Amino acid sequence: MAAIGNIRKHSTFLVIVIGVALAAFVLGDFAKGGGGSRNVNVGEIEGQEITIMDFNYEAEKNIEAKMQQDQKDRLSADEMFSVKEQTWNDIVHRVIMDKEYKSLGLSVTSDELFDLIQGPNPHALIKQYFTDPETKKYDRNLVVRYLQNMETLPENAKQQWVRFEKFIKDDRLRVKFNSLISKGYYVPKDLAKVMYGEKNDKATIEYVAAKFIDIQDSLFNPTDSDYSEYYNENKEQYKQKGSRSIDYVVFNIIPSAKDVEDARREMDQIALDFKETVDVVRFVKVNSDKPIDTSWFASGQLPIQIDSIMFNSEIGTVSEPYKLNNEFHIARLLEIGARPDSMKASHILVSFVGAYNARPEVKRTRDEAELLADSLLDVLKKQPNKMVAFAKEFSNDPSVEQNDGDLGWFADGAMVGAFNQAVLTTKKGKFTMTETPFGYHIIEVTGKKEPVKKVKVAMVDREIYASDATYQDIFAKASKIATECNTIEEFNSMAGNKREMPGIREMSNYIAGLKNPRQIIRWTYNDETEVGQVSSVFDLEDMFVVAVLTDAEDEGYPTLEQVKDRIKQKVYNKLKGEYFTEKMLAFNGDLAKIKENMKVTEKQVNPLFYSSRNLPGFTIENEVIGTVFGMENGTVSQPIIGNSGTFVVKVDEIILAGEQADYSATIKELIADFEKGVNQDSPFNALKESLNIVDSRIDFY
Repeated sequence: MAAIGNIRKHSTFLVIVIGVALAAFVLGDFAKGGGGSRNVNVGEIEGQEITIMDFNYEAEKNIEAKMQQDQKDRLSADEMFSVKEQTWNDIVHRVIMDKEYKSLGLSVTSDELFDLIQGPNPHALIKQYFTDPETKKYDRNLVVRYLQNMETLPENAKQQWVRFEKFIKDDRLRVKFNSLISKGYYVPKDLAKVMYGEKNDKATIEYVAAKFIDIQDSLFNPTDSDYSEYYNENKEQYKQKGSRSIDYVVFNIIPSAKDVEDARREMDQIALDFKETVDVVRFVKVNSDKPIDTSWFASGQLPIQIDSIMFNSEIGTVSEPYKLNNEFHIARLLEIGARPDSMKASHILVSFVGAYNARPEVKRTRDEAELLADSLLDVLKKQPNKMVAFAKEFSNDPSVEQNDGDLGWFADGAMVGAFNQAVLTTKKGKFTMTETPFGYHIIEVTGKKEPVKKVKVAMVDREIYASDATYQDIFAKASKIATECNTIEEFNSMAGNKREMPGIREMSNYIAGLKNPRQIIRWTYNDETEVGQVSSVFDLEDMFVVAVLTDAEDEGYPTLEQVKDRIKQKVYNKLKGEYFTEKMLAFNGDLAKIKENMKVTEKQVNPLFYSSRNLPGFTIENEVIGTVFGMENGTVSQPIIGNSGTFVVKVDEIILAGEQADYSATIKELIADFEKGVNQDSPFNALKESLNIVDSRIDFY
């Protein structure tokens, strides 16, 4: 409703914006040449083209499945993008692995699929979903009956089964593939011996270390050659994916003081009409941005502006309009009653085919469900002590396994309407029956709190929108920056309270503070967008945005200039390390003299394991640890330039793990680690890295 209201408020302005956008789209196609021809591929995976038509077909199926799963009529822009992202990943995985399965001769035959679904030892998901509610054990007959009644099921249920069956087949292929790799992994005894030693070899050492942080950067003056040498030695660490960085300014579309006053006057008129209307429900539907809520409220549960009025007035009373956040509200008192705050009940749910959330094993029709519910109710009225036994035997509510049908205490209005009303109107200790979208419920009312005064209130809620004049005024401010700024410096001068967003990936959907910013991200990756270029005005939800592209890094190795700031401290540390090394060499390995003449940290470590990640007293110092285990007992190292300081180490004793009679535990551990990686898709990830994958999705969304 709010979105429709927004369109209604700004129809004239939107016609102009849409017209400009259409013109730009048409002219853009002409400018591209080739008679307006466009690329239809969202990507290419090792030579296999993925068209936008094929991609959209897959995405739409996944979007529909997501809406069914989340019980939604529509998805948000972020949710839609997430589903499309998963769709692409699924397609990449399927194309790569299908080729791999085919090359290895792997398949799942129809007989094998039959066994996975209906065989004596089916897939784990079949066992999970087709379990007898009484015995809690897998029942093959439930599967057979479900498949026999497949044609009577709704279309969405049929599609769910198709996806379910495909998942089982794909999972079986994955298990076969992973087993081939895992079972082909062999750990020789000599390798196990080395790995055991790396984990268990240890040393007792003492060291002194001059920390880089203890000497000022200003004492050193790195040259271009120093930077170049460090970068070339460590270039692989800086290999990057493509990214873009922007500065941007946000113009929130906020109603002006005049817009608020106009909305108040409009709400005053609605309040007058609200007092006179006979059809309250229809009036709310026509005039409110939100659907009518017919819940009962106790004192203190309504907004403070109307709570006292509604509890101390006659039915039909309409409140004065009041403003809360960015909305005006009015309320009309519909009913006054005495109702319990909470109630307690047990129930038996008798579901049927087509009922909401009906489980797969339910095969009865609606008429059959009503007949069974009537029969159970008749028996329970005469023998109420059978309630728990009947709930365990007949209830289709999954929670019965934990609560035997006892729902405990629940607030008035917390249950679905018909169920709540049935409990409300039935005396404690009595039985009743009602139908809800879930099926038929046999209900035993087991408790009620004392009734308290409650009211039912109809609300008209109207969001306060920015008018066309306000909209255009804010747009003009944004447009001024977009049209008058041609450089980053000019943008910074005019933008005022700008924001920054570095490192934007091509298929990201995130810019801080913005909703669904894909159009901005696509602009940054457009071939015609250059660093320093200022964008046109982007119209996002409730805001206008203008951005300037401040940096563009392509995939691969950046230039030295691009990483110079990032490696600056590393270069300084290297120079510091060389400086400390020269000073330490003068003392010829005498730790006492080094301590006497230099500011150093000293420490004894017992034990230090070869497999250690950190050097006690410091963080990761692999160079130092590696050097230690290449030394002899009683020797002193040359100065070692580490990550955070320069070290001189004395080895008191190296204690090797020694020969073991049995390395089976180590072999088992190595195999388990390997299998874990395989099961976490490491083979696919390795294949993906080695193949040529072209991702052109940014051309489409």
